[in-house]
Amino acid sequence: MALASFRFFSSDPPRGPGYMSPQLRVRTSGSRAAVPVFDTWWRPNAAGSAALKTVCTASGAFSLLRRLGEHIRQLQESSVLGLSLGQEAAALPKEGWLAQLLDPFNTSDRRSFLQRYWVNDQHWASRNGPVFLHLGGEGSLGPGSVMRGHPAALAPAWGALVIGLEHRFYGLSVPAGGLDRAQLRFLSSRHALADVVSARLTLSRLLNVSSSSPWVCFGGSYAGSLAAWARLKFPHLIFAAVASSAPVRAVLDFSVYNEVVSRSLTSAAIGGSWECRAAASTAFAEVERRLRAGGAARAALRAELGACASLGRAEDQAELLGALQAVVGGAVQYDGQAGTPLNVRQLCGLLQGGGNGSRLMPYGGLRQAVQVVLHRLGQKCLSFSRAETVAQLRVTEPQMSGVGDRQWLYQTCTEFGFYVTCEDPKCPFSQLPALPSHLELCEQVFGLSTSSVAQAVAQTNSYYGGQSPGATQVLFVNGDADPWHVLSVTQALGPSVSALLIPGASHCMDMAPERPSDSPSLRLGRQSIFQQLHTWLRLAKESPSRGGV
Repeated sequence: MALASFRFFSSDPPRGPGYMSPQLRVRTSGSRAAVPVFDTWWRPNAAGSAALKTVCTASGAFSLLRRLGEHIRQLQESSVLGLSLGQEAAALPKEGWLAQLLDPFNTSDRRSFLQRYWVNDQHWASRNGPVFLHLGGEGSLGPGSVMRGHPAALAPAWGALVIGLEHRFYGLSVPAGGLDRAQLRFLSSRHALADVVSARLTLSRLLNVSSSSPWVCFGGSYAGSLAAWARLKFPHLIFAAVASSAPVRAVLDFSVYNEVVSRSLTSAAIGGSWECRAAASTAFAEVERRLRAGGAARAALRAELGACASLGRAEDQAELLGALQAVVGGAVQYDGQAGTPLNVRQLCGLLQGGGNGSRLMPYGGLRQAVQVVLHRLGQKCLSFSRAETVAQLRVTEPQMSGVGDRQWLYQTCTEFGFYVTCEDPKCPFSQLPALPSHLELCEQVFGLSTSSVAQAVAQTNSYYGGQSPGATQVLFVNGDADPWHVLSVTQALGPSVSALLIPGASHCMDMAPERPSDSPSLRLGRQSIFQQLHTWLRLAKESPSRGGV
């Protein structure tokens, strides 16, 4: 693309269709697909984008874990921006906008939307240097994505250009026209990968990147899967990928999530014990006893646990129980990360009566844990009624929030499942909400049947290969305390597909900025990532034709 299309805007870029250059055709692995190359809008951002305020939306099991993740991300990003305020503006990341086709698989549909991206060229040594592309997932992607943590921390060693690409329909990259079902049919991992291809081609030209420069994709969680799939489907464009905590296997009933949570609560390495697991089980049993008792006991429970519903209906009780599971699961999933409200050691201390020096019963400890989480998230309610949850998820107007509950629910209903359950008798928590409750959300919000959801999950695994994706030059990184690692690749699949399982590490912990408190195993894991990149990039340097197109 000619630099003539490099435009500056002092305010927000235009929303809606238009300003597209002629379409190019690029090949995918095993097929041909039309992928657009567009103009781009760019505006330097001296202090990063303003923090997005989370609007009041339905909480509960479905969204609490997502809010915890967004809370941690925002706190870490605020820390990054705070450290950067004294830097020269030229050293700060630049915010840009790409016009992308809404439907890249239909050459007659010219509608487009604007997709946000970030560029950090502070360490870029030459146009022949590597490009580290940090993919966004099911939430907003801010300037911190290209400033600290990996891939940004890895850039100086290789003089790499770092780019962050926000996922379509999340953050500020939401197409005009709202979030109704007709519009959401353009939201999928396949559409996201088409955006990656378009961005890779456009930005190569716009930023004058050499055709031999190797592009390496990075991503965490769902975005980690996208990174691996980008290498799988477009090996001629993506040289390698580092996929952190990537759940590449879709699954309808994700009961094994709570199996890992239960096991992690017993891990002494992160502050757990068998007594802690038993205390968690006792606390949930007490919650269910009070729910069954009704009357004053149920009313007190509602007040103590922040349930903004009467709890008279079984479906509203399930919402509360699911949210309580998310409180415990969140302590495990984000254990040890900067900004997490509770880690496993703290949670176990509360459950076992160690809070504030008093001998609290397990239920009292769970109650305190809820209060800590709500306070840190700035929320009044832990759960709402099921009707309120459904009503909020049916809202089709885009919200100024980095969470995107409606969008992610749609992707779980049409691609991934990932519904956390606890129906095994050995599960220490409540058996509610059960799988049918999760699947009913797909029906209630989008009109999608249980059979269609199950079929979509099977199709996803068939298309990408599940836990045997068949890609080369991919490094899968996981922590064994992370409940999501069981859906990823934790053992090498051959000489060109490596796997790293970090003892005691939680979800995407390897991607976080380094801290003095990082465990030796985490430090060693990051060194292994560095060594793998060194091997790949040396290969690209020795054979430049393999690095790009």
